Amino acid sequence: MKNIFPGLPLVESPLFPALKSKWGLTTEEERIADDLHEKGFAVFDFPDSDLNGRIDRIQRHLGPRYGIDFEAADSDKTVGERRIQDAWKEDEDVRAIAANQAVINLLSKLYGRKAFPFQTLNFPIGTQQDAHSDSVHFSSLPERFLCGVWLAMEDIGPDAGPLFYHPGSHRWPIMSNALIGRRGYGSDLISAQDPYGPAWRALCEAHGSQEEVFLARKGQALIWCANLLHGGSHQKNSALTRWSQVTHYYFDDCIYYTPAFSDETLGKLQLRNLVSVSDGQLRPNKYLGEPVKAHSEMPRRRLFPRFIFK
Repeated sequence: MKNIFPGLPLVESPLFPALKSKWGLTTEEERIADDLHEKGFAVFDFPDSDLNGRIDRIQRHLGPRYGIDFEAADSDKTVGERRIQDAWKEDEDVRAIAANQAVINLLSKLYGRKAFPFQTLNFPIGTQQDAHSDSVHFSSLPERFLCGVWLAMEDIGPDAGPLFYHPGSHRWPIMSNALIGRRGYGSDLISAQDPYGPAWRALCEAHGSQEEVFLARKGQALIWCANLLHGGSHQKNSALTRWSQVTHYYFDDCIYYTPAFSDETLGKLQLRNLVSVSDGQLRPNKYLGEPVKAHSEMPRRRLFPRFIFK
């Protein structure tokens, strides 16, 4: 069956049941694809024979930067920094995990466009972050060509603030400033997700959605769709660590922007200038194969002039 909706990831297409038989999926790939389509997330074993070595080296290299006493078993691990962003620029093991070719190939196959990693986040403890969707922080045109891969770098129990998610929430409306009656372009926020919290909570209540936690074992990874509601549980034991790495991936031939600071209806987009973690090369904003760039002037007679073709 022909994919007549190339503007949707294959795993989120309404034609997914008919299309997936044409992809040549292995049994494991089909399981992952089914989970992403139905639940908005999928768990798999991270494919790296040197993963334990990488984790040990990352902990030794990044550990001193968090300002946490990792040596004392009863020390409060929540008093230091909670994350380091883009450590791939200085740590080869962080980069290797993010640029794992087997993972990139899998995502490219499931989404129907070539994936590339553009951001890493490394955590020594849980985020304790409220439920949110990545779609307000990063988005694409066409929508939904974004995903995250979360890797457990140790066994994680219920007292360590495990990752949680709301299965099926990826099917809910994608939050935008227009949806909640807010202007975003040129705005200033301490937290980009705060304006959308009441709307997410209302959706959870309306759908009777209950969060589920991921009690991961070391080496397990979780892919989540762009609009899946997820966060970090309360850490019940402050002496515990929860080492993990998140890699965010975009896909080729899209416009990449930050929705919290954009007004799509007016064509005012805060565009992102991205490089791929894999090769350090620029990944230009494109629409239907044509490069686009920000436009500094917006003529009154035109409705969508904020990005133009080069």
